[in-house]
Amino acid sequence: MSWNEWQSVAGEGLEDFKEIIYEKKFHDELGGGIARVTINKPKKYNTMTLATVEEMFRAFYDANHDTGIGVIIVAGAGRNFGAGGDVEWEKWGLREAFYNRYPHNRLIRLSRKPVIAQVQGYCLGGHNHMAYCCDFTIASETAKFGQAGPKVSSPADGFFVPYLTKVVGAKKAREMWMMCRRYTAEQAEQMGLVNTVVPEDQLEAEVDKWCAELLAVSPGCLEILKASFDQEMDGYQEMGTISSQFYPDWFDMPEGKEGGASFSEKRTPKFWKIRKRAAEAQKELQDEFEKGEG
Repeated sequence: MSWNEWQSVAGEGLEDFKEIIYEKKFHDELGGGIARVTINKPKKYNTMTLATVEEMFRAFYDANHDTGIGVIIVAGAGRNFGAGGDVEWEKWGLREAFYNRYPHNRLIRLSRKPVIAQVQGYCLGGHNHMAYCCDFTIASETAKFGQAGPKVSSPADGFFVPYLTKVVGAKKAREMWMMCRRYTAEQAEQMGLVNTVVPEDQLEAEVDKWCAELLAVSPGCLEILKASFDQEMDGYQEMGTISSQFYPDWFDMPEGKEGGASFSEKRTPKFWKIRKRAAEAQKELQDEFEKGEG
């Protein structure tokens, strides 16, 4: 069994990609094809901005409406799958980075075609939860997984947080999200975070193998099955609902800004100093109020 070569996709709205590579190839014997969306910012660890996700939306829209495509692959250029959101970009309080109308996880969840994450190197933050929201995750031995949100003052809520519970269980999910630990490819496979691990030079061939197996079965049945699996998430709120109730101005608050600033300045964040200053200021206000009452 063999594949033809990857071909860049041309068409209206698909020619001016700057942050992704979008391409397709077809199986010579099976007849069906696959689409690959590669985040193409290797010098910046493939970090995402609003522009990245907007381009991903256009590629996913095309792949989902192409009746000849049976599988979509999400990949990262260079040595790493990706390190999440671009903290340099997010630290200025750009809420669009958090409340994007087309979050990358939603693109995957609402995709009509099965989605495979092809992971090598760092798979952190937004890239990690994008990978575990995919239908399948194939990893190289170099892959390292983990969340970083609390380290850089980047809150997260919505369906993809409890979704990890369904992937690895409640205890491991809380450990990953709250403690920001990193996990090797072997550990990720043991906890059910990935489907299989292969040497890096075999990663693309392994993904092709999984794609061929998916193309060999009924594409209509796969669409129904994917929708059925994803249906269990319908009871959860979308991203941003919970955080907006607790901290509606999070990105404008000192603690919300501190994580990104400390990351950029390569220093330890001063979260508890900020909390202490806030408590002292609150006490001063309370004291002044009580004096006025007296």
